[in-house]
Amino acid sequence: MEKWNQTLNDFILMGLLPPNQTGLLLLLLIISVFVLACLGNSGMTALIFLDLRLHTPMYFLLSQLSLMDLMYISTTVPKMAINFLSGQKSISFLGCGVQMFFFVTIACSEGLLLASMAYDHFVAICHPLHYPVRMSKIMCLKMIIGTWILGSIHSLVHTIYALHLPYCRSRVINHFFCEVPTMLPLVCMDTWVYEYTILGSTVIFLLLPFLGIMASYGRVLFAVFHMRSKEGRKKAFTTCSTHLTVVTFYYAPFVYTYLRPRRLRTPAEDKSLAVFYTILTPMLNPIISSLRNKEVLGAMGRVWGMLSSRKK
Repeated sequence: MEKWNQTLNDFILMGLLPPNQTGLLLLLLIISVFVLACLGNSGMTALIFLDLRLHTPMYFLLSQLSLMDLMYISTTVPKMAINFLSGQKSISFLGCGVQMFFFVTIACSEGLLLASMAYDHFVAICHPLHYPVRMSKIMCLKMIIGTWILGSIHSLVHTIYALHLPYCRSRVINHFFCEVPTMLPLVCMDTWVYEYTILGSTVIFLLLPFLGIMASYGRVLFAVFHMRSKEGRKKAFTTCSTHLTVVTFYYAPFVYTYLRPRRLRTPAEDKSLAVFYTILTPMLNPIISSLRNKEVLGAMGRVWGMLSSRKK
C-alpha cells in the first residue's frame, strides 16, 4: 500500500526559467517561438495538402515532419508556460507519463523520418529512373506508417518501464518536462542496465539513421559533382543542403545529450540542449524548408491567389 501511494504522488518540475521578471520576458519569447512554430508547421502541412503540385513523396514526408514538429513543441511548451504563470511546478504521475510517451514517440519517429527523406533524395538523384518504383506513393505511405508505429511501440515500452520504477529519493525533476534520463536519479535502485538500454535505443533510433543519412549524402554529393547540368546541380545542392541543415539541428544536440554518460552531464547543460531540439528546431524547420525551396514558394503564391479569388 505504501508503494502504491508513493506512485500516485505528483512530480515537481524545476522548470527552465527563473521566477522573476527576466524569466517572464524569456517566457514571452518562448511563447512567441511557440506561436511561430505552430503557424509555420500547420501552414506547411496545409500548403502541401492544398497544392496538387506538392503531392509527391518528398513533400508528403515533409508534411509529416511538420506534423511531428507541431506535436513536439506542443508537448513541452504549454505545460512549462502554465506552471510558470500559475506558480505551480507540479505535474501528475499520469501527466508525466503522457508527456514522456509523446516526447519519445516524436523523437524516435522524426529520426526515422529524416532517414526516409534522405533515402528519397538519394533515389531521386542517384537512381532517377528507378524513382517511380522505389518511391511510389504506396512505398511512401509505408515509410510514414512505419516511422509512427516503430516510434510509438518503442516509446510505449520505455514509458511503461520508467513509470514502474520505484521513485523514493525525491519527486523533484530538474528539468522543464518529463524526460527519462532526468528521472533516473530519483529512482532508489540501481539503473545501470536500463541506462545501457537507453544507450542502445539511442544508437538504433538516432545514431544509425544519422550514419545512414551521411552515407546517402556522400553518394548524392558524388553524383551531383558529376552532373553536366548546372541547373540540375544547383537544384540538387539546394535540396540536399536544406535537408542536411535540418538533420544537423535535430541530431547534434540529441546525440550529444544521449550518448554521453550521465556523470558527464549537468542539468543546466541538458536543459539548454533540450531547448534546442524541443523548441528552436520545430520553429526553424518550416523556415529552412520554405525559404530556399522555389517549389514551396511557388505553391504559397498559387494557394494565396486561389484563396484571394474565392474571397472576391
